[in-house]
Amino acid sequence: MIHCKKGNTAEKGHPAGNTRGWIAVAGIKDVAKRANVGVGTVSRMLNNSGYVAEATRKKIEVAMKELNYTPNELARNLYHKRTGIIAVLVPNVMNPFFAEFIDYAEAELYKAGFKMMVCNTANATNAELEYLDMLNRHIVDGVITGVHSLDVEEYQKLNKPIVALDRYLGEHIPLVAVDHREGGRLAAEALIQSGCRKILHFRGSAIVNSPYHERHIEFERIMEENHIPTYTYDMEWNRLDLEYYKEVVRDVFSKTEDFDGVFAVDALAIECMNATIRSHRKVPRDVKFVAYDGTFITELSEPRMTAVVQPVERLAMESVRLLVERINGKEFHDESVLLGVRLRQGNTTLPQQENTEG
Repeated sequence: MIHCKKGNTAEKGHPAGNTRGWIAVAGIKDVAKRANVGVGTVSRMLNNSGYVAEATRKKIEVAMKELNYTPNELARNLYHKRTGIIAVLVPNVMNPFFAEFIDYAEAELYKAGFKMMVCNTANATNAELEYLDMLNRHIVDGVITGVHSLDVEEYQKLNKPIVALDRYLGEHIPLVAVDHREGGRLAAEALIQSGCRKILHFRGSAIVNSPYHERHIEFERIMEENHIPTYTYDMEWNRLDLEYYKEVVRDVFSKTEDFDGVFAVDALAIECMNATIRSHRKVPRDVKFVAYDGTFITELSEPRMTAVVQPVERLAMESVRLLVERINGKEFHDESVLLGVRLRQGNTTLPQQENTEG
């Protein structure tokens, strides 16, 4: 059968005898007829679902080329009970950390033979639940989730391929994260070695059961151990947008500027540094900064930001690896991944030997 779609040439066999603007599109029956084989033989070759002699394969390939036949990828995937699509859930695609993660994850998924569906949940009620429902209805083959807006119980109801980025979702769901405790220690030591004596610490919401709390706990423990006063600002849950960060900085500066060290995620640290410079204080002479995540924006700031760097590329690679293994039937046996972090020295802190205080 010849199927038709709109084009620039005239062909026979189009609706209502209109011969203008249609081009012929070959179907699987046309390929079988041209190759002088059965439709089932063509189907077996396309779906790799049975034996087809090499000579017959060559005949089919020649027929496909002559007819400019393009196999229906969706139909082939459904035949194998797969869609070839992975949903990656993030709270905000504008957040530098998640923007980098998406970029690396897409490249890894492509190498593994999958397409990526980016799901931004920040501004949509029940979005996370709806995307999980797509997994349950076989619209996507798996989910990598980095969002924190849905109860853990909703994930635990599903026995499907899911990987959690930086969030505990239960014993049967792999977790990919970094050693946040080490990150908190590195940040604290960088500020202490720079001579800081009054710290402003922006802390993530405690509502979510996530490993990232460990960096805040360790950071505050070290400050207390060194008898350094710390003003902790608790962030709202599930707010990662720049406008909120600006609002937070305005709120802090309306209350106090009595701090000489700041610890915050990348974009918030940069916004706070900009406000500090606008208030005519020098960085790092008067105020030191350490950012957390170490994404590309910390290397664009002036001064260049000192940062605790998460290995975002490896986080993406491990998330994809674990998910593909689950899709391919490998059982999960507590194979969660914990990666290391590092401190990248910038110009917003001073190494101990360069500290001139006193």
